[in-house]
Amino acid sequence: MEHWFTFAFLLGSAVSLLVIIFTFLFRHQFYQQNPSTVGPPFRPPPGSNGWPLIGENLDYLHKLRSGNLREFVVERMKKYGSKVFTTSIIGQPTAILYGAEGNKFLFSNENKLVKVWYPGSIEKIFAKSHGKSIGDDFVKVRKMLPAFFSSTALQKFIEGTMDNVIKLELEGHWKPNGSVLVRDLAGRYTLGVACRILLGSDDPSMVEKLAEPEKDIATGIISMPIDFPGTALNRALKAAKRLTALLLGVIEKTKIDIADGKVSKTENILSKLLHAKDENGELFKEVDVAAHLAGLIHGGYDPIRSGLTFVMKYLAELPEIYEQVLREQMEVKRSKQENETLRWEDIKKMKYSWNVTQEVFRLMPPVPGTFREVIKEFTYGGYTIPKGYKIHWNAYSTQLDPEYFSEPEKFDPSRFDGKGPPPFSYVPYGGGPRMCPGIDYAKAVILVFIHNVVTRYRWELLIPDEKVVVDPHPRPIEGLPIRLHPHDES
Repeated sequence: MEHWFTFAFLLGSAVSLLVIIFTFLFRHQFYQQNPSTVGPPFRPPPGSNGWPLIGENLDYLHKLRSGNLREFVVERMKKYGSKVFTTSIIGQPTAILYGAEGNKFLFSNENKLVKVWYPGSIEKIFAKSHGKSIGDDFVKVRKMLPAFFSSTALQKFIEGTMDNVIKLELEGHWKPNGSVLVRDLAGRYTLGVACRILLGSDDPSMVEKLAEPEKDIATGIISMPIDFPGTALNRALKAAKRLTALLLGVIEKTKIDIADGKVSKTENILSKLLHAKDENGELFKEVDVAAHLAGLIHGGYDPIRSGLTFVMKYLAELPEIYEQVLREQMEVKRSKQENETLRWEDIKKMKYSWNVTQEVFRLMPPVPGTFREVIKEFTYGGYTIPKGYKIHWNAYSTQLDPEYFSEPEKFDPSRFDGKGPPPFSYVPYGGGPRMCPGIDYAKAVILVFIHNVVTRYRWELLIPDEKVVVDPHPRPIEGLPIRLHPHDES
């Protein structure tokens, strides 16, 4: 809570700005309530900028942290009687388009009416050396990812990396009849896989080195945009510097290994990045390569760790679901020779387990949502969204909506049988051109984990009613402690 007290202190020192801000707010609210004064065809959506400086951040961050982000949206949708409204969050005037139709409109107009936008906290944490937005070069980086995340590439990683990493993790840290913290150990596994695929490193100490700064980076990603000692953003920025220094060391070693012929130019994502060029035809600077790697490491670590943690939680709470997952995974295991590693063909057989995972993601999306920036003024729902405005979409709005999911609070993997949910209602990976490029990667990482854990253990929650917070990824506050029971007990 210390960042809230710091924020209050800063407010006190900014009193001289209040007259200007109140004047701006009054003028903005006046135009919203009296659109005719602006003149047709401009008709801004209804909404509020909230408090001076703060906007509606306090309510937004409170509901985000408590997992009630849908409530933030629904309250305002009902208040304004509109499926599009404006607010002020993360220091920006922001429009929210509600419902599957809003998602469809947004995803269908990527790079036409809107483009990806990152809050100031993220831009600062993953800053690049030449001052450009982190999204500017990421188009090029995204084009490299299919070579590593395609089914062909994943086949190699499943056999030689994922299956081996989780087996080592289980043997080293998941003790039969002992208690473990799922979030920590799932994090070691996901970060271990990411180290190998992104950096080409199988050094066990690298996992610990990366995990330490990642903790502070994760909590600062969606935070009040205040860089002041003691704030979440300040801690995240310091952690990002440590992470950058660590990655620059890895980059230097990789360059030497490439020169010596120990590593090929396309062996891992790092070696590929070292030979990538920007729009000017120049090689990426090493510090920019480190910035891209930091973002990729985070994307392949914290969201998947969150997903795995809640898969374990729901399987412990729902024994009938666990039994069906166990039955499916044992069939896969019996089809293999002893000590034979998993293959992509095995992953494709785990249909029920993946349905369970998708239902977990529906109820507890690992990434609550993201932002876009309006690059061309457009009209939606009879209202005008001006150029420069930010658009915020979040998975909770539709994934917990009874309009799209009957009994939305009920855990029901069968929702994903057949054609699955209505289009654009289930969006934990985003959609359109900006859909997460690592969906198959995440699927493989998660199902390899489920297979190895479920075929060895049952487990019980040691804190059945453990509180869950979102900052920015959902997590049980105590790390989900469980007690393991090997199948051969009985």
